[in-house]
Amino acid sequence: MGVVRIGILTGGGDCPGLNAVIRAIVRKGVGVYGHSFVGFRDGWRGVLEDDAVELDLPSVRGILHRGGTILGSSGTDPRRADGGVDRIVRTLQTHGIDGLIVIGGEGTLGAGAEIAERGVPIVGVPKTIDNDLPGTDITVGFHTAVQVATDAVDRLHSTAESHDRVMVVEVMGRHSGWIALYAAVAGGADMLLIPEHPFDIEEVCRHLRHRHMATSSFSIVVVAEGAMPVPGTMEEPRYELDENGFPRLGGISYLVAPEIEKRTGYGCRVTVLGHVQRGGSPVAFDRVLGTRFGLAAVDLATAGGWGRMVSRRGQDVRDVPLTEALGPRKDVPLDLYREAEVFFG
Repeated sequence: MGVVRIGILTGGGDCPGLNAVIRAIVRKGVGVYGHSFVGFRDGWRGVLEDDAVELDLPSVRGILHRGGTILGSSGTDPRRADGGVDRIVRTLQTHGIDGLIVIGGEGTLGAGAEIAERGVPIVGVPKTIDNDLPGTDITVGFHTAVQVATDAVDRLHSTAESHDRVMVVEVMGRHSGWIALYAAVAGGADMLLIPEHPFDIEEVCRHLRHRHMATSSFSIVVVAEGAMPVPGTMEEPRYELDENGFPRLGGISYLVAPEIEKRTGYGCRVTVLGHVQRGGSPVAFDRVLGTRFGLAAVDLATAGGWGRMVSRRGQDVRDVPLTEALGPRKDVPLDLYREAEVFFG
């Protein structure tokens, strides 16, 4: 395939490493292939509403270390918009665009996969701090979120020890507990609650009592925001729905901590990390991963590999059908949870 004109968008929740992807696409696309690029602001909204900006080499200088995305992002789903696909096609035709590189997670790439099946040329790049996207071992943004969560656990150790308390640390993870698992293991936490494995609060308290009687007078409990108790063991959280009809998670730790305090007598405090996990400069791993994904994405588009997604398998960056973004969610497997369980209590 010869010289082409390519659109780029970043959709869904922001995360560190997105700018590394954009930079690599433009640097190689312009410098090696002679392509030209158009960035769409705020994800799919920019394509639907024709809100675009030219991307050239000066526009991507100095962005590698920056968090977030220079293009902005949103949760707009073109499948829910009136005439969504037709509007996308019109926008691409207006700018003379041959295809789109779509950088996103489950919702953004899921929409991209369905739109690609209707004839729109799309290459996908997987990103999500939750690391739960199928088709790739690792996603852009995950390692930075883990580092932020691990740093928080490290800092809370000193406060927990000074005051003989149980510190309950809530991290992101709607459906999958990858951030919680990595942060708990790396930070030396004493208990881990994740969505894949409903917890019995009395079993949690039993582990904490054992630790406090046998080895230490303080504990760290890491809780993913989507963790749920075994029905009937304690009060279950109730969440409001967001504009897309999904539960607006956050706050499960405020139910867990009082239960621990009531059942054990140990003082408990809660720290909810929230969106701080998404922000700030990407760690080296995400800068390198984002760069490699961006290089692979522009190679794929140049070769006419539309309808596919770049993917990391082991140490290699490959490509897989974009429809894999619609596959079963990549949950924390039981064997990894069992490894973490060794350190409970």
